[in-house]
Amino acid sequence: MAGRGKAVGSIKDKKSTTRSTKAGLQFTVSRVARFWKTGKYAKRVGAEAPVYLVLELAGNVARDNMKTRVVPRHVQLAVRNDEELSKLLGSVTIANGGVMPNIHNMLLPKRADAKGRSTSAADE
Repeated sequence: MAGRGKAVGSIKDKKSTTRSTKAGLQFTVSRVARFWKTGKYAKRVGAEAPVYLVLELAGNVARDNMKTRVVPRHVQLAVRNDEELSKLLGSVTIANGGVMPNIHNMLLPKRADAKGRSTSAADE
């Protein structure tokens, strides 16, 4: 059997790819799936279920912004606006996702009440 070379389809030839890479996503599909399984949300969890969950929410955000294409910004907004997903993916950085819009109350302009006195948003 000398001279045959490598066996076809040997284990060393195969490269492992993550489910995130297969779906072309930045967030960790495996982590979402693991928490679904250990959290006893259902008896069985399909392999694609975590991908569909996040992409459905991101699609809703894209539609709200009148866009037809889901971009990383939409995934970021979808994940951070959902309390459970935000906790689950708290330490995950989504590339090109940006930050959540937030203006501190102290920076908002002062409003005038009914008597003409100016009040600030921080006073209330």
